[in-house]
Amino acid sequence: MSTETSTDTRRALAAGLSGYLIWGISPFFFQALSFAGAIEIILHRVVWAVPLLAASLLVSGRLRTALGVLSDRRTLLTLLATSALISVNWWGFIFAVNTGQVLQASLGYYINPLMSVAVGVVILREPLGPWRIAAISLAALGVANQILTVGEVPWISLMLATSFTAYGYLRKVAAVDGRVGLLWETLFLLPFAIIGLIWMQASGVGHFLESPTQAALLIAAGAVTVVPLLLYTIGVRGLRLSTMGLMQFLAPSIQFGIGVMSGEPFATGHMITFALIWSGVACFAWSQIRRDRKQDALPGDV
Repeated sequence: MSTETSTDTRRALAAGLSGYLIWGISPFFFQALSFAGAIEIILHRVVWAVPLLAASLLVSGRLRTALGVLSDRRTLLTLLATSALISVNWWGFIFAVNTGQVLQASLGYYINPLMSVAVGVVILREPLGPWRIAAISLAALGVANQILTVGEVPWISLMLATSFTAYGYLRKVAAVDGRVGLLWETLFLLPFAIIGLIWMQASGVGHFLESPTQAALLIAAGAVTVVPLLLYTIGVRGLRLSTMGLMQFLAPSIQFGIGVMSGEPFATGHMITFALIWSGVACFAWSQIRRDRKQDALPGDV
């Protein structure tokens, strides 16, 4: 491996890890925004993310590519659907954080990649294999344990996992750059966001004008939306997708730690649920490693 390639790989690894780290510690940020409701925070995420995304695409010379989506009706309709899904996912996560249910959010993002494997098998006819069967089975047992032993349907976890799995599948179908896709998703939501925020301020329930600190935090929601995506994009370009796939568990692991340290309920039943999910994650990780090794062993594979 050349020095230049090694440097690029380290840069991509640092960027990818930084992106997942930001996603992992984001509950701290949204807890600081607890003065506002989840809907108001999402509206501000949309409003302030649009100019940041547009500036990023302009600097990278991809703004024309983003505008080219206008000529592709199917992609536009797909991104319209993903904009609805990502807004549901954002709401679920912020609601979980601001109601002291970070552990449910963590569980949802552990389940998400395992649910994506199931969707890939059912819809895309992707190969499964024994380790992935074990991963999906253990995740299902974890959810069943949460319902039967803890006596709680983890609806936030399931909503987060389902919405993000569907979002990931449709974004794969759309096949556009992550920043381009998010720009269009936020642009679709922008008129509703502006109207909603104006209504909130006029009705006296908005918080943007209450203090400079609150205004700054709400504006920062745009950066918290865009910056980790940009870092993730750098990581994806320089690393194996399987490496990024394994790194994605960093974020829910950090969120799990935040939830436990915050004193959220975590009895034996919860521990069993997470133990089953973690075992599923371990099976999934091992299957990724095995696939990488087989890929490397193929003649002529680079």
